[in-house]
Amino acid sequence: MEEWKKLRRKFFFLFFGIFVFMAVVVKYSRTYKVVPQPIRNIHRVLKGAMIKEHPDNFGFAFITTFVMCQIPRNCTATHVSLLTELDSASVPTQIWLPIRNQKAAGKEDVKMQFDMTVCISNLFEFNNALQYAQTLEMYRLLGVDRVVIYNTSCGPDLNHLLQCYSQEGFVEMVPWPIDKHMNPSHGWFFSAHGGDMHYYGQIATLNECLYRYMDRSRYVLLHDIDEIVMPYKHDSLQVLLDLLQKQLPKVEESVCVNFKTQYFKININVSFSFQLYPCSAGCKKELLPEWRGVPGFNILEHVYKWDRLSEPLGYKMIVQPRMVVQTSVHYITETKAEQFLIPHELGHIIHCSVSTPYVKPLKDVQVDTRLWDFGDKLIPNVNQVLKRSGLLGLEWQS
Repeated sequence: MEEWKKLRRKFFFLFFGIFVFMAVVVKYSRTYKVVPQPIRNIHRVLKGAMIKEHPDNFGFAFITTFVMCQIPRNCTATHVSLLTELDSASVPTQIWLPIRNQKAAGKEDVKMQFDMTVCISNLFEFNNALQYAQTLEMYRLLGVDRVVIYNTSCGPDLNHLLQCYSQEGFVEMVPWPIDKHMNPSHGWFFSAHGGDMHYYGQIATLNECLYRYMDRSRYVLLHDIDEIVMPYKHDSLQVLLDLLQKQLPKVEESVCVNFKTQYFKININVSFSFQLYPCSAGCKKELLPEWRGVPGFNILEHVYKWDRLSEPLGYKMIVQPRMVVQTSVHYITETKAEQFLIPHELGHIIHCSVSTPYVKPLKDVQVDTRLWDFGDKLIPNVNQVLKRSGLLGLEWQS
């Protein structure tokens, strides 16, 4: 009987050991199923990699770089990662990015999810909720289906507003915590602003957005939140592009459309009434008082403009992303498409910025109230989204 008890204890420990071993194997096998393991191909892939620096770095130490590698034959890769050392033990801790836009038979015939997507780079340290609400609603009126915003940081009011837009699907917020890894510059040039990288990595985010929506959107608009690509003879961007396609057949096949920028400075001394709120002679009614408590500025007050037609870096673009290999901020650096400059009278960029690099004399300034043409729809839409996000004062919510 004593020997039987000893034998039973041995079987118990043997069974317990096998159970622990199986539990460990199952645990780690599940972990490795989640993370791709292209260990066999690492040496072959890196051997054929090509590293290509972006031509624009504005004097900074860090520069946007394209690392391109050939996927080995008979390899159905789904994710990719960049290793600094050939240490297989550290592979499971790497960040793996999905491989998008893979060529497949019949894929080109699939209908795009969006017609027009706006890529907004580098949101940081702002709380200008009113400007964002106005601009996003203006995009929507012009035919934009999706807005992508690369978010480093923003104030609480703006964050709440953008969460409302994200929940309805109009805005995609892409986390961009570049400030956790380096000291990003607040400006364009290292000589003037310092830091590690140009303007919070703006060139990197624009190119990332281009490839993110390459197979999801027919057109991609590359500009900033304080800019609106405005058609001046039509009420939607699609109508403008359709017109170009009739006049220029190659636009349908491949297009990079360039729009010239014009500065729109805030009112210097408005001596006329806002047409949506007409007043009798001598009336000084406040423009849209319901927005008084919303943080940010009112783009509808930016009616004085001066052009930048003589400046070389005054362009922003609408592109067919599948025809673009690489872009900068104001021009395409590598493309398979033909590029066209939109005539100024057909459309240009409305640039509503609080701070502008210089102020023109009044004699060189023009009045342009094109934004007011959309006021009947724009103002109620802005009020609705401000109400949904809790930013409209209680006295104006009835």
